[in-house]
Amino acid sequence: MKIASLGAGRMAAALVRGLVDAGVARGADVRVADPVPAARERLAAELGVQACADNAAAVTGADVVLLCVKPGDVPAALASAGGALNGTLLISIVAGLSLARLTALAPGARIVRAMPNTPAQVGAGATAYAGGDTASAEDLALAGRILGAVGLAFATPEKSLDAVTGLSGSGPAYVFLVIEALSDGGVAAGLPRPLATQLAVQTVLGAARLAAESGEHPALLREAVTSPGGTTAAALGVLESSAVRAAFIDAVAAAAERSRELGQ
Repeated sequence: MKIASLGAGRMAAALVRGLVDAGVARGADVRVADPVPAARERLAAELGVQACADNAAAVTGADVVLLCVKPGDVPAALASAGGALNGTLLISIVAGLSLARLTALAPGARIVRAMPNTPAQVGAGATAYAGGDTASAEDLALAGRILGAVGLAFATPEKSLDAVTGLSGSGPAYVFLVIEALSDGGVAAGLPRPLATQLAVQTVLGAARLAAESGEHPALLREAVTSPGGTTAAALGVLESSAVRAAFIDAVAAAAERSRELGQ
């Protein structure tokens, strides 16, 4: 299978690295195009992929094309690929860009729209994807296999992708903010910064792993930590009185709305 990536930024690099590491594609069968020579050459040196100076050269002969550029760069990127996109499976990870818009810009391609997140860089991504009218069941299965090489991938209707963007697409930033705040709290309570940060990171990592592996509802896991009149109950009282839960809900809604705006 021949794969081309238009873009060699962090998410593109994560996807390409995941594909090669998982054996979905050989490095020699992957071409990467990026206007920044250092970006494409770095991937070529690391993974043995082919670095291309222009999009048309990367896309020609490809079975699958990964569209990994900024929203404002999409029209130029697809136009420069030209007719080489005809008949290919185009998987876009561009935030907010609808299937209808992608189809208009690349009418000869079979299109899947996806929203991954940055933990894909360590193989722990969460991605949702939806297919356009020309994408077959086989195309969706292949997209799931490709996106699943860097974490978990979920097929979903396109109408859900803006909400996915608000939750998991932007979600790592929320978690990093929580880690930062927990570390600050530890320092305020008397811990040295390095220890506070390590404890905060491991606490979030461990809690997420427990939630994933136990299969229990988060509310039940929270209750299991919370003894009546104990330290955790006191802390949760502060968080609830500060409307932290509502703030997270509003944050997801705001990011989802911004995703809709970007797609217009």
